[in-house]
Amino acid sequence: MNHQIEFQSVQPENAPWDLLLLADPYDKNVKEYLEKGICYIAKIANEIVGEFVLLQKNNQVYELMNIAVLPEYQAQKIGKSLLGYAISISQKRGATELEVGTGNSSLSQLAFYQKAGFRIVGVIPNFFIDNYEEPIYENGIQCRDMIRLKLKLSEVNEENAI
Repeated sequence: MNHQIEFQSVQPENAPWDLLLLADPYDKNVKEYLEKGICYIAKIANEIVGEFVLLQKNNQVYELMNIAVLPEYQAQKIGKSLLGYAISISQKRGATELEVGTGNSSLSQLAFYQKAGFRIVGVIPNFFIDNYEEPIYENGIQCRDMIRLKLKLSEVNEENAI
């Protein structure tokens, strides 16, 4: 489907919690990075269908803290549009790298980021065991470790452009 997507930033109190919690089920963590970062929403025909939170780590590095699309809108390239917009914002703000962390059990997310040109740069063992109150399971796998990925924004080109 080809949708006309409109992006806008929203204040933390107007952030779409249902979507934020789809990507990160621990509301305490979400609240912390939501207050420090900027939440962007994607709308189609005035309905919020997706979101992401971008956090500036330093002058050169931004981190994508959360990204989600409503289940009924998934597999329609909205996630790609969200990621593309996050990359564009990071570039416009002078960043040279965009980072993201995801779970070892998040197989489709790992593929999504790597297809967009992100490279695995590290693993934080037991991150989800140590920082989340409840165990998380995806794809029949317990989410234990955070896989860290990085995109060098100078390497974003037509081949891996979102």
